[in-house]
This record gives sequence, structure tokens and C-alpha cells, in this order.
Amino acid sequence: EMVNTVANVLKLGASINLYMFHGGTNFGFMSGALEADEYKSDVTSYDYDAVLTEAGDYTSKFFKLRQLFSMVIGQPLPLPPMIESKASYGAILLHQYIPLWDLLPSLPKPIKSEFPINMENLQLNGSSGQSYGYVLYETVIFGGGHLHSRDHIRDRAQVFVNTMYVGELDYNTLELSLPEGQGFRQLRLLVENRGRVNYGLALNEQRKGLIGDVFLNKTPLRNFKIYGLEMKPAFMESLRHTAGWSTVPDYFVGPAFFRGRLWIEHQPQDTFLKLQGWEKGVVFVNGQNLGRYWKIGPQETLYLPGPWLQKGSNEIVIFEERTAGRIIQSVDIPYLGRTQYVD
Repeated sequence: EMVNTVANVLKLGASINLYMFHGGTNFGFMSGALEADEYKSDVTSYDYDAVLTEAGDYTSKFFKLRQLFSMVIGQPLPLPPMIESKASYGAILLHQYIPLWDLLPSLPKPIKSEFPINMENLQLNGSSGQSYGYVLYETVIFGGGHLHSRDHIRDRAQVFVNTMYVGELDYNTLELSLPEGQGFRQLRLLVENRGRVNYGLALNEQRKGLIGDVFLNKTPLRNFKIYGLEMKPAFMESLRHTAGWSTVPDYFVGPAFFRGRLWIEHQPQDTFLKLQGWEKGVVFVNGQNLGRYWKIGPQETLYLPGPWLQKGSNEIVIFEERTAGRIIQSVDIPYLGRTQYVD
């Protein structure tokens, strides 16, 4: 179908741009989002079922296009470059962890504000705000009851009373019941920026974090401590020297950072990290942010380029929001979900 379309365009004497010829990868927090009838965040991979794969490898489309172009110009094309082989480094054990709650005292002092502040207006980065990652909002409540976001969560919040997970708020879930309890307790909202809409009419509405009041029993929450969790390279570097890392227990529910080591004997090669058994989070390798994973799919592997690895020891750090596994797998084939063909 693709070759026929390209051939027909060329027969008409028109020029053509193949979108995408190579999709590549939305590394880090750069995956963006779409919004037509509803908000939809993009996955990390931008493989796009393109002519070249996410890792730059050839596909059947590539060779069929070469055949077509060779016929059009009436002579054979030069041989394409050799493909770099991919490595399967096997299982990687994540043997240490530190809960987010244990990390808070070592972070820069939180911003104190009577009202919630959206991510972009936080007094961070030389007063230029925070662009990506997470924001943790803390306040004090007395008792439990009905928590309502009024659709002011951008884009997804995990809700905790002290360190107990209560549930999630997002575009579809706007309310939760908070359990009753004795005395004053901390209400914590860990809000994730899942990606800004990158074209269309919603471009100027892309504010993240809490963009307005959240209500408990119809009363707006006030007096927040706000932690920016942008997870920039300097933040990841500081984690290496943070006290409090301990052995991962048999069962643990996040949010927490986990770390382990990948040992490579020879020249590093591209690989793909498969996070079966993990729920949702972000992976860092030698300080590089590979991007997001989420068990709901369709993407099941993250592309790890060989140049980001080194001979010897390589540090793997995972920020897991909820349920952690114990290992991740380094495989030589990506798993990006079924490709759907539409007639």
C-alpha cells in the first residue's frame, strides 16, 4: 500500500516527504500528548512503524522503497550501511531502594504557599519555573471525607494520607474518599506531568501540576509545602551520594527509587529494557533519562542506545510510582505492541 502510494505520487511528477522516515525516541519526559476529544499522553517510543525502526534498523518498507527508487532511476542504488547488532545482557537485579518519603529531608527546602501553584510558576530554576517531571504537594488535614479535584489535576495525581496510598485523580477520576483518622495528618498529592499537548487549540492551556483548588468536604485545601521533582541530571547525581539506600524487601509499594548495576564485558551495544513486573515510572541509565514505562502498554521495552553505556559498571536507577519488580530484562528485540493496519 505504501509503495503504491509513493509510486503514484512520483508518476505525477511531484516531490514527496516520507513521514516518518525515522521516528526515533521521545527520550526523557519529551513524549508530549494529543488532545482531540480527550487528553492522551504519548508513549516514549516514536518507532511509528516507520521506514527505519526506533533504533535505526531497516524494515521491509525500506527495502521495498529501494526497489521502487531503483526502478524509477533505472539503475541500482549503492549498498546501505551495515546494521549495528543489538545485545541481550539478560536480567539486571535492582538490589537497593530508597522511598521518596525518606528522600524528602535531603531535598532543597520546599516552597511554602497558601494556595496551590502550578508547575510552571514554581519559584525554581532561577524563577523560570519547572518544566517536566513531578511535583509533590503536601498539606495538613483533620479527619477524612470527600476529596474532589474540580478537574484541576494535570495530569495525574497519586493521593496519600501520610504514606498510605489512597488512590489516583486524573481527567476521568475527579473524586476520592479519604479514610477517617485521629488528629492531624499529611495529605500528599504526587502529581505527574504526563506530557504537554504539542499542537492544536489546547496549546496555550498547557499548565501542569495543580492548576487550581482541590477540595476536601467542599473546603479548598490551603497551606502547602511543594517539592519540585524535575529529576534533572544534577538531581540524579545527588541520589548517588544520598544516605538511606537499603536492601529491597520482598515486597514494597512505592513511590521509591531503585538502583542496580549492569556489567558489560565488551564494547557496549544497543539494547532494550523490558520492565515486566513493574507498574509505572521512569528509567535512568548512567544518569540518562530513557523515558517513561507503564504496564498498561502498548509499549513494553525502552530503547537504550549503546553510546549511553560503558564497558564495566553501568548504573540503573528506576523511579517506580507504585509496584516494583526485582529485576529488569535487557533484550535484543523491542516490544512495542501490535501494529494495527487500517483499511
